[in-house]
Amino acid sequence: MRVLQINAVYHDGSTGVIVEDLHNIAIANNIESYVAYSTSSIPYGDIPNGYQIGNIFGRKLHAALCRINGKQAYFSRFATFRLLKFIKKIKPDVVHLHNLHSNFIHLNMLLKYLAKNNVKTIVTLHDCWFYTGGCFHYTAVGCDKWQKDCGNCPKKLQDTPAYLFECSAKILKDRKKYFSSINDLTVVGVSNWITEEAQKNVFKNSKALTIYNGIDTEIFKPTESDFRKKHNLENKFVILGPASKWLSQVNKETFDSVVASLKANESLVLLGCPQNKIGELPNKVIGLPFVKDKNELSKIYSAADVFVNPTREESLSLINIESQACGTPVITYSNTGVKETVDNICGFSVKTGDYVELIDKIQYIKATGKQAFTLDAQKHVAQNFDKNDNYLKYIQTYIQKGG
Repeated sequence: MRVLQINAVYHDGSTGVIVEDLHNIAIANNIESYVAYSTSSIPYGDIPNGYQIGNIFGRKLHAALCRINGKQAYFSRFATFRLLKFIKKIKPDVVHLHNLHSNFIHLNMLLKYLAKNNVKTIVTLHDCWFYTGGCFHYTAVGCDKWQKDCGNCPKKLQDTPAYLFECSAKILKDRKKYFSSINDLTVVGVSNWITEEAQKNVFKNSKALTIYNGIDTEIFKPTESDFRKKHNLENKFVILGPASKWLSQVNKETFDSVVASLKANESLVLLGCPQNKIGELPNKVIGLPFVKDKNELSKIYSAADVFVNPTREESLSLINIESQACGTPVITYSNTGVKETVDNICGFSVKTGDYVELIDKIQYIKATGKQAFTLDAQKHVAQNFDKNDNYLKYIQTYIQKGG
């Protein structure tokens, strides 16, 4: 059996790692696996059965053109034409689509080809882009237009900015038309939340299932380090969180309230903080730059007493899972798929925006002690988010569709 995955990246970023993992697991299970991608830090030619789509000049032109009307994935015709020739050559039994919104492909050309040639297709929803009029997420702005007809998009200047014209209605119409034309289509959500959302419109007649993303529990595990000593955090209660969420404007009230509540022996550590913001942080708040190395991340997660992620729109949230795998309990908001990362035993979800409840849960974990949650947190991850277990579900799906 022959499978082709298509994604914006390979090896890099969350979806690039997932595609690489699936590629390797498929090969290990005697599946002839191919990957088509736009960018990768691995040199071209070093990826087994890899095909690079387009080039940097095509991506820059695509990015410029889609800023006119927000119609991302409506350009790169020549790059897509060459990709279709590659698909025709290898004749995959299954084509697996991941993230395609990075200025490198003409989506409608690809979907028309898959429909015309009756190619069995899997679509993984890493975000909401495939079933909306162009936005990646919509919960923070409270929009539900995508359930019927988009138009007058409240995120016109966000996600994929449309500076001159607004074409979200046309984009959503095309999504319905071209996806519905594929006879054998399976939609995979990375959380139950996004699977259910996708079935409210574009994919309402498609076969759908949920396969959680997974992490490597051989890397993400309780790990000793000198992190606390290095940052003068010895004998302190350490609250760790992602800077991108804590410092977002929508969470300003939460940030200010939590910082104001910090006691003398408590510190908030923000991971992935922009360099220009680090010096502006208030006392008791430490900003750390982005950390790419997974082993270093494991040390940081392990050193914290609690990981707090006030994310307001996310399909799942691997950072919550990674933290729990390192034995650190998590507090997160209850919106979108992020609530599925915790079980409200070893990690907790609180009402979105409710900083009072957030602070109460932080103090509850402090009073109880991190050690009371560690083993349950690791068990929770092992049972639900081990990458080998979860990605074998994709292999089973490939076999079922290609058999």
